[in-house]
Amino acid sequence: MALALGVDTGGTFTDAVLVRDENEVVASAKSLTTREDLAIGVGKAISAVLDAAKVHPEQIALASLSTTLATNALVEGQGGRVALIYIGFKESDLDRHGLKDALKGDPVLVLGGGHNHAGSEAAPLDETDLLNFLDSDLGVSGYAIVGQFATRNPVHELQAAKIISDRTGVPVTCSHHLSAKLNGPKRAVTAVLNARLIGMIDRLIGRAQDRLTDLGITAPMMVVRGDGALMSAEQARERPIETILSGPAASIVGARWLTGAQNALVSDIGGTTTDVALIRDGKPAIDPAGAQVGGFRTMVEAVAMRTQGLGGDSQVHVVTEGLQGGVLLGPRRVLPVSLIAIEAPEIVHSALDQQLQATTVGEHDARFARRVPGIPTDGAGEREERLLARIGDQVLPLDQLLRTRMEYAALNRLVDRGIVQVSGITPSDASHVLGRLSEWDEKAAHKALELVARKRVGSGDPLAASPEKLAQMIVDQLTEQTSFALLETAFSEEFEKFSLSPKELAHHVLTRLGLAKHRGLLALDAALNVDVVGLGASALSYYPAVGKRLHCQMILPDHAGVANAIGAVVGRVTLRRSGTVTSPSEGSFRVHLEDGPQDFSDVQVALELLTSVLRRDAENAVKEAGAEDIRMTVAQDIRTASVEAREVFVEALITVEASGRPRVALG
Repeated sequence: MALALGVDTGGTFTDAVLVRDENEVVASAKSLTTREDLAIGVGKAISAVLDAAKVHPEQIALASLSTTLATNALVEGQGGRVALIYIGFKESDLDRHGLKDALKGDPVLVLGGGHNHAGSEAAPLDETDLLNFLDSDLGVSGYAIVGQFATRNPVHELQAAKIISDRTGVPVTCSHHLSAKLNGPKRAVTAVLNARLIGMIDRLIGRAQDRLTDLGITAPMMVVRGDGALMSAEQARERPIETILSGPAASIVGARWLTGAQNALVSDIGGTTTDVALIRDGKPAIDPAGAQVGGFRTMVEAVAMRTQGLGGDSQVHVVTEGLQGGVLLGPRRVLPVSLIAIEAPEIVHSALDQQLQATTVGEHDARFARRVPGIPTDGAGEREERLLARIGDQVLPLDQLLRTRMEYAALNRLVDRGIVQVSGITPSDASHVLGRLSEWDEKAAHKALELVARKRVGSGDPLAASPEKLAQMIVDQLTEQTSFALLETAFSEEFEKFSLSPKELAHHVLTRLGLAKHRGLLALDAALNVDVVGLGASALSYYPAVGKRLHCQMILPDHAGVANAIGAVVGRVTLRRSGTVTSPSEGSFRVHLEDGPQDFSDVQVALELLTSVLRRDAENAVKEAGAEDIRMTVAQDIRTASVEAREVFVEALITVEASGRPRVALG
């Protein structure tokens, strides 16, 4: 029997699973994710699962990858330096839809050109300004091109892309390739994020393919998209933005496969994020507004997922205000102290012992930094370079690394770009102290939590009486924040709409009192009225308390820790292509195509032409992705208006979906 190999690269672990005939998990394995070279962790996980199943590499008929890398990068604000070419827009348009936040100070050229709503040229493309901009020393890893009404006529985007490619050889993202919808600033956010991710995802896929070849696996490789469908590795390299929520989407597919759940919330806890989504009538809900990750609303079609920066490796923030103080978790991931102590035991333990001997707790105690090899440092400033020189190739305590407040800001910039990783206490360390985990250095975790427990709160007392008390405080906070994430999703998907936002409702005093079964003059009860499927390697450790907190059934299936990897191999290859027909004047019907608009006097001829082009493009794309047994569906959204008792055609959006099984799929 042929076997399918699923691999998921998470923030902390890389999982591998072998599935036979889509109904049997043959074996699974885990390896630490190696951010300096993801292929190392991928290779170790694959080797481990092959050994566990006692199978030969040539028996693998399909390999598929899901990844939280793009999601984590956006949540943590990481990615390459990019440049935006903004054609036909105004400077003020940069303030819309969080575009300036997405750019993070990266270079922008507002360029003359663009088209109008009908697809006619509004102004010629200013090639001179573009060439002058390219000749400056930008130090970027990718370009994003967004033309005004480019979805009506993409000619200027394509012209600019050719000029940039010929001049620089740097990867280029055209916004009309990512979405057929209007709203230039929102398309710009999507294109900028895509350009920012290209280098990162390209390295991952390229190195993963190299590692498969090294191991003797010649099967084609697929990648999971954000809506749970599969795409070819080549397509993923061109459109990495479509892999945001890839890992979470794969977990939904995996959860459905593992449990057969028809209606349930799925909560997947990883090292960096907790991802919550709803399965309704056996299908994951798709977000009609586009995937939202890391505070950015994109135009990427994806599972309706609420992603929180909350995981086993979330940074623990100490709250010293108030008489009792407390802790908050996330959204940034840090390396657990217990894990970095495995890498540099002498440095970590020596620093922790020295800090424990001090009479007061230092601001940076129990925190360390290390450089991630192989990440380009183009555009790094003088302060950043000094910090990198100090770190070198070793693990360095933060109290030895940082000498001024301004250097702390420089360190954050290096972390944002993925060049440096910081280590600190996390829920994973707390679990080691409580005896729930034993994979890494428990003694280092105990020392680190003892240091942090000594910090003083508003009353003058220590934050916690012991490392164990602090560990329980951290785990309880994870339970609390996970519960809020589930409640927010439930309120957002509730049929009955309320006047407050889902976040306000989840945190509302009445919700809190209801969960606590308040009994006073009022009797208040609240609970989740749907099962929760808990996924992730640490789900068994953390999620029973969440189920108890929300008074719901918590389902923790076998193989929950590798649900993402399972979902990566049991999905279908699905691609959608969309296009528009407009009416620039009465009796004229304009089809907006890749090579420019075409006009017709008969609306049916225009609709049929567009449908034919979209069917051809979708079918070719899904075949290139390695699918067979292809099924096609066509959806038409035709808008009309009443004018003097007549129905007048305004616009039509046609979407063609092509779906098939991977050519070497099982069963």
